[in-house]
Amino acid sequence: MTMNATIETAPRPDAVSQRLTFVLAAACGMVAANIYYAQPLIAPISAALGLSHEAAGLIVTMTQIGYGVGLLFIVPLGDLVENRALICSVITLGAAALLAAAFATHALPFLIAALFVGLGSVAVQIIIPYAAHLAPEAIRGRVVGNVSTGLMLGIMLARPVSSFVTAAASWHAVFFCSAALMIVLAAVLWMTLPKRKPVARMHYGTLLLSMPHLALTTPLLRRRALYQASLFGCFTLFWTVAPLQLASEFGFTQRGIALFALAGVAGVFAAPIAGRLADRGHSRIATRVAMLLAAAGFLVTYLGAPGSMLNLACLVVAAIAIDIGVQGNVVLGFRAIFVLGHEHRSRLNGLYMATFFAAGAAGSAVGAWAFAQGGWTLASAIGLALPVAGLLYAATE
Repeated sequence: MTMNATIETAPRPDAVSQRLTFVLAAACGMVAANIYYAQPLIAPISAALGLSHEAAGLIVTMTQIGYGVGLLFIVPLGDLVENRALICSVITLGAAALLAAAFATHALPFLIAALFVGLGSVAVQIIIPYAAHLAPEAIRGRVVGNVSTGLMLGIMLARPVSSFVTAAASWHAVFFCSAALMIVLAAVLWMTLPKRKPVARMHYGTLLLSMPHLALTTPLLRRRALYQASLFGCFTLFWTVAPLQLASEFGFTQRGIALFALAGVAGVFAAPIAGRLADRGHSRIATRVAMLLAAAGFLVTYLGAPGSMLNLACLVVAAIAIDIGVQGNVVLGFRAIFVLGHEHRSRLNGLYMATFFAAGAAGSAVGAWAFAQGGWTLASAIGLALPVAGLLYAATE
């Protein structure tokens, strides 16, 4: 099995301008937001579609399944197919799915549309390796960090934006607006992005079969994926459980929870800083700092009596600390795996993302169960254990 899927020259120093970096960052944010719009809208959507409380979780789960499938079966095509055309095609698929979700009046059509929304959202994970390809080695971490800032902004702003739009109009409006935005975005990217044509030497089936080989023979990939898995698991656990805690302990409404979610946006500043630290060779210490921040975030929530203003302030601090840790570390991982070779950069990214995305899905499910069984005490203890496990693993490096 040949692994040289592409043959390309080194990027020019001026291949990725500030303007192009901004366009890529904005595209990442807009597309990534599609995965998270429905999270705070489960109650109104399930009520409108006639879904039971037990089945309401499928609204988010179907999107996550689609995203996971896309990571393994669409993202690797970045090593095989011209990247601009691939990015725009996948975004267009997402736009069609969002439009179908907006028009849905029954559960089954909506859930099928949600699956394809997830598939269309993996365009983000084609854009990030594409940006790394355009960037010269000396500034690759900085460029990836800046592009990832857009990704993180999209993730963190999606929940409050969808809550506010639903409060002002309806949940249908969220999907209509996003579909229109995706159509415009695809057109802008088609006119803006330079072509990147891999010189393919393998068929699609061979490309997919090469991925287990890459996972088994790339220890750095496995290590960085497990580092991020420990952090992303605690991240999704926190953001699953925190709204439940805010509603039950503090009496927050949907609008109040949306405002709380804005606190996490402060974490986006970690991405460009992490990229610069990686370019300067400080990835190891930065990784440990990221894990310590996430662990400290959970620890600080034990301060103050439950329901007190001090405890609420500590939850805000925790949201910021955990988001900084997670967002900084994901960029450190991108920087590490993208230097392993441009010829399989998209496949490495698909494996990296799929690993910690699975941990994130597990963290969300475990967090909801733990909160039901033991409240914030049990859920936060599990959240704390995850970055601590990451630190113990990092000690073996």
